[in-house]
Amino acid sequence: MRDYTINDLHLVMLNVGYCHHDGDWNWKDVKSPFARLYYVTEGSAQVVMPDGVHTLTPHHLYLIPPNTLHSDICTSVFDHYYVHIYEDPNFDSNIFDDMDFPFEVEEFPEDAGLMKRLLELNPQMRLPQSNPQSYDNQSSLFSNIQVSLNRSFPDRLESRGILYVFGARFLRRAKPKEQATDSRIRKTLKYIRHHLSEPIDVGTLSEQVFLTKDHFIRLFRKQTGVTPNVYVTDRKMERAELLLLSTDMPLKQIAHDLGYDDMSYFIKIFKKYAHATPQQYRDQRAASSIPRL
Repeated sequence: MRDYTINDLHLVMLNVGYCHHDGDWNWKDVKSPFARLYYVTEGSAQVVMPDGVHTLTPHHLYLIPPNTLHSDICTSVFDHYYVHIYEDPNFDSNIFDDMDFPFEVEEFPEDAGLMKRLLELNPQMRLPQSNPQSYDNQSSLFSNIQVSLNRSFPDRLESRGILYVFGARFLRRAKPKEQATDSRIRKTLKYIRHHLSEPIDVGTLSEQVFLTKDHFIRLFRKQTGVTPNVYVTDRKMERAELLLLSTDMPLKQIAHDLGYDDMSYFIKIFKKYAHATPQQYRDQRAASSIPRL
């Protein structure tokens, strides 16, 4: 694990609340630019993740990292607290990019009280209902961020402290991301994650690990399953989605902040990734924010 300090963490809480479900927590192919934290109090449900099916049970906490495609299945009673979190994209450090977190940890005796307190501090941050389409959009996310930032300093301070306590539960069992066994490719992946705001070309990456371009590309693909260009583009587009949903930054500024000086090229690449232009992506998510209570 890299030597993180408190100053390296820039977590923003979007939502916190408590839900009772009775067979009605069923959502397919959910993918968001923020992390989901669940604390189950009664009943059970299932989450289908890329690595398999996980059962959520009482007295446990669960963490779904950002940009993780998953589906939720519920056939009976399922009561839980939820907290939605994202990392401020204006900072280079990103713990979700650097670390692989466990999906499940057992509760501590004080966790129920801490979660209740977090909800007491932030009653205005409850979701009107649990359908991701109603809150996973630019209008709702931007509004929730403003609510979060406009809280009193004591409330923000106490809320952040509680949030970090829950984060520590998972961080104790987290491991550095190692998507590759070769140390040269691991070094490259780390470099990419910390330089998304810059243009990144294969030549620069290969020179850093003292390999020819062709050798580097072959090794990178063998280790990760994709070419360097595809990997870099995917990480940049994930960051673009977060910026489109969580800020009102102009598209030109978002492109520039991701190392794209050619706006038309940025639009072309984003459309290929998200099947919509950046403006369409932002508009479509904003249009889906009408509450369905």
